Amino acid sequence: MKWKVDPAHSEVGFKVKHMMFTTVSGRFDKYDATVTMDGDNLETAQAEFSADIASINTANDERDKHLRSADFFNADTNPKLTFRSTSIRKAGDDYEMTGDLTMNGITKPVTVKVEYSGKMTDPWGNPKIGLNVDGKIKRSDWGLNWNSMLETGGVLVSDEVRLSIEVQLVEDK
Repeated sequence: MKWKVDPAHSEVGFKVKHMMFTTVSGRFDKYDATVTMDGDNLETAQAEFSADIASINTANDERDKHLRSADFFNADTNPKLTFRSTSIRKAGDDYEMTGDLTMNGITKPVTVKVEYSGKMTDPWGNPKIGLNVDGKIKRSDWGLNWNSMLETGGVLVSDEVRLSIEVQLVEDK
């Protein structure tokens, strides 16, 4: 069975430490995701995801413009971020999904935690599934190295990026 993302009920977000003590949140406003699986068995699933880098949104136009520049994502050359799962396995009450993440023209394997909310039918008769994806990556692994040293020590932008993705998928008929 194939499922496609319902963008009205989904969010693709991230968080990064700023100046070593506060957190800046952001999201991608344009993205697509599909999950193909046998029945309700998430371990059989194949997940694919893509986000338009130009749609990055941290609620600050100047920062978003900088993130789209060659200092970070280089959106003119690499307009999409993509992920394709290679395996999903049960890990306690949740799952671990491993796959290939491509950003800034670089592909690396990542493993994220997935909470599978199961399957239900909405009030209009549409079958849906829900996934909550959490993980951490190091932006430097994808060549996103721009930073600025602080006078007090430390850096302006942390290397660690926390992923927080909530997706509701509808059956693709």
